[in-house]
Amino acid sequence: MGRRRKPLPLYEKVTIADVGAEGKAIAKVDDVVIFTTHVVPGDVVDLQVFKKKRRFMEARVVNIHEYSDERTEAFCQHFGTCGGCKWQFLPYDKQLFYKEKQVTDQLRRIGHVELPEITPIKGSEKTTFYRNKLEFTFSNKRWLTQEEVDTEKTFENMNALGFHIPGMFDKVLDIEKCWLQTESSNAIRNEIRAYALQNDLSFFDIRNQEGFLRNLIIRTASIGELMVIVSFYHESEEKRVALLEHVKTKFPEITSLMYVINEKANDTITDQEIICYSGRDHIFEEMEGLRFKIGPKSFYQTNSEQAYELYKIARDYASLSGDEVVYDLYTGTGTIANFVAGKAKKVVGIEYVPEAIEDAKVNSELNDIQNTSFFAGDMKAILTPDFVEQNGQPDVIITDPPRAGMHDDVIKVILQAAPKKIVYVSCNPATQARDLNLLDEGYKVVKVQPVDMFPHTHHVENVVLLEKRENE
Repeated sequence: MGRRRKPLPLYEKVTIADVGAEGKAIAKVDDVVIFTTHVVPGDVVDLQVFKKKRRFMEARVVNIHEYSDERTEAFCQHFGTCGGCKWQFLPYDKQLFYKEKQVTDQLRRIGHVELPEITPIKGSEKTTFYRNKLEFTFSNKRWLTQEEVDTEKTFENMNALGFHIPGMFDKVLDIEKCWLQTESSNAIRNEIRAYALQNDLSFFDIRNQEGFLRNLIIRTASIGELMVIVSFYHESEEKRVALLEHVKTKFPEITSLMYVINEKANDTITDQEIICYSGRDHIFEEMEGLRFKIGPKSFYQTNSEQAYELYKIARDYASLSGDEVVYDLYTGTGTIANFVAGKAKKVVGIEYVPEAIEDAKVNSELNDIQNTSFFAGDMKAILTPDFVEQNGQPDVIITDPPRAGMHDDVIKVILQAAPKKIVYVSCNPATQARDLNLLDEGYKVVKVQPVDMFPHTHHVENVVLLEKRENE
C-alpha cells in the first residue's frame, strides 16, 4: 500500500495582510505565503489549505472571526455567487490603492527596469453601469443559491438567464439585476426571460446539446444606441419571429435587433452569420466628435467613457506635432489609430483579425480621415524590416497587445525600427513588465500611468511611455 498523505493544515485566526496579483488575498504563516479569496486585508480568518507547494499554499476561508475596518457592504444581490465584481466589499479608494500597488509591484518584480515615479491611478468616474456590452446565457440548469438548497424544496423552474458560475461550464446563475450595464439592459433581459417562460420556450442544455434559446448579447452606446443579439440553437421560425417581434414592440428604442442560429457545440458567434431582424446591422459610438461603427462582431473597449480617458493619456504620451509616422500595433477596430490621426502625418494600424481591420477602414472613411492605412495578419509576420521600409520609419509606436503581451519577434522588430517613442498600453501589467525588460536595452521608461477600466474587479490597465536611449 502507498503511504497515506498527511492531511493539509488548518490555520486558525490568521490576519489577511495584502492583496496580490489576480486579486488574490494574501496571508503569511511561518514566513510561507498563503493565497485565498473572498476576504480583504485586516480580516481575521481560519484557513483550510487545499494546495501546498514549496514556496506557497492555497487555502479556502472556513470561518471569519473578525471583519476588517477596510470592508464595505456589497451592493449587488448576486454578490459572492456571481463570479463578477469580486471587489465590491472593498471601498473604491482602497480598490484603486491595491490596483496601483499591483502595477508598481509587477513592474519592479518582473520588469527589473529603472522606473520614474508612478503617476497616481486614474479612477473611473462611473463605478456602476459602466460596461457597454454584456453576454447572458440561457440554461436549463439554474444554479441554486445556498439559501435555496437549505430549504430542501424541489424547484419546478430550473431555467436561468444570466452568467456562468465560475468553474462550472453547465451551471448558470439567474440574474435579476446586474449593476454593470444601464437599466435598459436589465429590462430587456428580464422581459425576454419572462416571455420565454410564459411561452414555454426551451432553455439550452449544454451537456445534452438541446434546447431553443442559447445566448443574449446586449450592447449600449454612450449616445443611447442599443444592439440586441439573440442566439438560437436551431431554427423554429414561428417561435423565433414571435419572440423577436415581442422584443421589438416592447422596446422600440432598440437600434439594432439581430439574431443568429448557432448549431455548433460552442457559444462563439464570430464565425456565424448574424442576421438583422429590424433596425440597422450596427450601432454608432462617439468619442471626441469621432464616430465609430460597431457591428455585432466588432471589438470596442467595454468601458466607453474610461476608454476615452485611456486614449487621451496615450495621445498625450505620444505628444504628436503633426509630422510623425505612427504605428498602432494591435489596432483592433482602429480606435486609437483614428483617435490620434488628426495630430499625425500618417498612422499605420496592424491587427490579427481581418474583420476588425475592415471596421478600422470604415471608421476612417466615416470620419473623413485620409492619413491611415490598415493591415491584417499575424503581427510578427507583418511587422518585418521590409514592411517598415515600405510604410516609413515610425517616429512613434503605440502598442496595445492582448493579455499575453508581445511576441519576442515583435519586440525585436520594434528595437530595429527604433522609433523615438513607444507608448505601451496594457491590460496585464505582468506581461507588460516582462516586455519592458526586453525593450530596456534600447528604451528607458519615462512615464507610468495606471488606469482603472473595471471597478470592483482586480483588473487594471497601465500606460507606459518609453523613450529611446541616446547612447548613455
